[in-house]
Amino acid sequence: MFRPKIPTNPTPTGLVAPSAVEPIATVQHTPPPPTVAQPSTRPAVQLTPGTALALVGGGTAVVLVVGAVLVSMLLAVALIGASLAVCAVVLRSLLAHGRTHR
Repeated sequence: MFRPKIPTNPTPTGLVAPSAVEPIATVQHTPPPPTVAQPSTRPAVQLTPGTALALVGGGTAVVLVVGAVLVSMLLAVALIGASLAVCAVVLRSLLAHGRTHR
């Protein structure tokens, strides 16, 4: 199946020589015996109202912290962009003022 198939090239006489074909060994696999499922010795997880409330509170806290971090990063990028724009306008006006008044 994974062996390359090499085409037969015609000889100068025009006759086509067949390629040598190697026999492929067939291997038969016997399926493994079915396994019996072992009963679990772990107790099932049971959520009490206090545990559920703690999970909801923890999830809410994580969402609020991640949201605050992302908003602060966005605000920092916006402030840096605005300050760079102001610096560019000031430098442009200084350079233009220096060229015209000489």
